[in-house]
Amino acid sequence: MRRIGDEQAALRQLAMLVIRGVKPSLVFAAVAEEVGALFNADYSGIVRFEPDGEATFLAGRGWLARDGSGPAVKLDPNLALALVRETGRAARLDADDPTSPSLPEDLRAGGVRSAVSAPIVVEGRRWGAIGVASRGGPLPPGAEQRMTDLAELIAIVIANAQAHTELTEARARVVSTADETRRRIERDLHDGAQQRLVSLALQLRGAQATVPPELDDLAAELDRVAVGLTSALDELRELARGIHPAILAQAGLAPALRTLARRSPIPVDLQVRTEGRLPERVEVTAYYVVSEALTNAAKHARASTVTVTVETADDVLRISVRDDGVGGAGYARGTGLVGLGDRVEALSGQIFLTSPRGAGTTLRAELPLTEPNGVTVNRAWPES
Repeated sequence: MRRIGDEQAALRQLAMLVIRGVKPSLVFAAVAEEVGALFNADYSGIVRFEPDGEATFLAGRGWLARDGSGPAVKLDPNLALALVRETGRAARLDADDPTSPSLPEDLRAGGVRSAVSAPIVVEGRRWGAIGVASRGGPLPPGAEQRMTDLAELIAIVIANAQAHTELTEARARVVSTADETRRRIERDLHDGAQQRLVSLALQLRGAQATVPPELDDLAAELDRVAVGLTSALDELRELARGIHPAILAQAGLAPALRTLARRSPIPVDLQVRTEGRLPERVEVTAYYVVSEALTNAAKHARASTVTVTVETADDVLRISVRDDGVGGAGYARGTGLVGLGDRVEALSGQIFLTSPRGAGTTLRAELPLTEPNGVTVNRAWPES
């Protein structure tokens, strides 16, 4: 009963990692750690079988373990892992059992006395294998079946982690495509319609300058048209800026945020502590986090001031937008926070909203500055 309880506790730990969106490399490391502890093994490891017959080491625990994932290699045919790949069944090697296949020489030299491996089958495919080894003596009887049962449950964890990763990558592609479309529309508006309107406005002013003094009414009408044309041009520029801010691509995050602060109807205390340019996807997401928060503060919060802090630390960009308004903000009230959360999650980021009624609203986001290879999601968004 204690053994079953330990196994269930280990599987719960692994399931929680998937639910929290921990990247696959950490899930694999946790699998090796938990399995090694369950068998009290000197070594545990997990490998993925590749289509060409090789195997990729993903994670391990113990004296044979490497640091991180390694390149795909050919498996020694005498390894239990190789037997698992060949037969699709659990395999056991015991140095003290004359009926057992021989342990590879390098394992014998390392003092290994017993090794057990079992296949991990994901969606009907022999995905990989999990294995343990002991230097203190033979692994307990029934270890093969116990390992097989664990591998079946671990396969569910891996399938969920794999699906989570694929979903994240798809979401990131959607966000990237949408941002590229925004950039293209903004560029087309700037290089096309805006330039045409500027040219027409100059021509109109030139024509206005040639109107004889006795045609005052015509001059006044041309002036009204010119003013209207200038107003339309300003509106188009504002529209293009809302689609995608050109200053963000041209000058970077800090100048773009200063422009947002100047345009805000609420006084903004802006503090940006970053150096140089950040990855484009991070700058764009950070800009929209601040933009959405300032928009919500102006429309809904009835705030008198907003404090915006942006800084980098430990390969993470941290963003905080805090107002002194009425609070009570929630992501289910059409404030754009749902889409914002999706955008942050697509970068393996985290987003938090704290908005008690009568005590203001604080929106925080953390964006990794490295390439996303998994998702870390924490939508701490209260309803009120």
